[in-house]
Amino acid sequence: MSSLPIVPIAPPAPTVQSPAPRASFCARFPVARHARRVLCVLPLLLIGIWAADNWQVLHDGAWQLTTADPGWLAIGGAFTMLCWVSAAFARQGAIPERLPPGLLMASQFAAGAANNVLPAGLGAHAVTLRFLTGRGIPLARATASLALYSLVKPVAKLLVILVLLATFPTSLGTTDLLPDEGTLVPVALGVSGAVVVVTLVLAFVRPLRRPLLNGLRTALTDARRLHTRPVRVAALWGGAAGFSLCQAAVLASVGASLGLPIAWPDVLFAYLAASAAVGAVPAPAGIGPVDAALVFTLAAMGAPLSLAAATVVGFRVLTVWLPLLPGALVLSLLVRNKVL
Repeated sequence: MSSLPIVPIAPPAPTVQSPAPRASFCARFPVARHARRVLCVLPLLLIGIWAADNWQVLHDGAWQLTTADPGWLAIGGAFTMLCWVSAAFARQGAIPERLPPGLLMASQFAAGAANNVLPAGLGAHAVTLRFLTGRGIPLARATASLALYSLVKPVAKLLVILVLLATFPTSLGTTDLLPDEGTLVPVALGVSGAVVVVTLVLAFVRPLRRPLLNGLRTALTDARRLHTRPVRVAALWGGAAGFSLCQAAVLASVGASLGLPIAWPDVLFAYLAASAAVGAVPAPAGIGPVDAALVFTLAAMGAPLSLAAATVVGFRVLTVWLPLLPGALVLSLLVRNKVL
């Protein structure tokens, strides 16, 4: 009788356990968690330091506004809010993707607070860049959007100035405000120097050549794509022009509340001309050089010097100092909720 073959029994397969869930970024990197907490408090700290350093100016501006017409100040406050709406439209017009309107508006309100702390618009650009990348937009295209916005904004302001000059050719007192040869020569030299520096960087600094050329190629591609969509064109150019006009209207409203003896078209032109002339100076929100240029421009148009200074101080109260703390709170809230 033949025996049956013995078949070896394989050992049971080891139980495969599902991998443990990965720890969150902040749990794996405690430094990131602490950095986020610091970023939540940093805007409020910077605003507090800035307010303490400018306390006397804050006091003088508030005192001047106590004698102003509250109705005109309310109109100026409404134009201030329209500035953020215009900025949000321009930011949306500079990117092909549709952004959430509420968060976009909140980001621009927060960007206004950041812009009053860092010079040359760096604060607003940093907040907007973080907002765009947080919405899934690649860094190169988000940076190209900022470049397009920065280019369109002064061009739109120049177009508004030309429209004002064409609409009110006899009423605007521009004779003493037009730049002379002594002003145009340094500007031309500065622009030429910037072009030469960029050309030399592209020619000799190889590590920077490819990122710069790729960024330029992305910016040109997005600009062409955006300008084939009428809705984006209207948002971009209308928002940029509307922002400048709303800022000028705030100045005109404050002047009307204080009895400034200058017509509205003149005040609008004074703001646009002064901000265009010295707005590129790297100061937080242009505070300092733009203020001095505004006082000089209003005085050149016939306003008493003290009244021109009071108008500019009131303008800064409405556009900078009053929104400063709420904007910093919104900025901290967006950082805390990981929107930024």
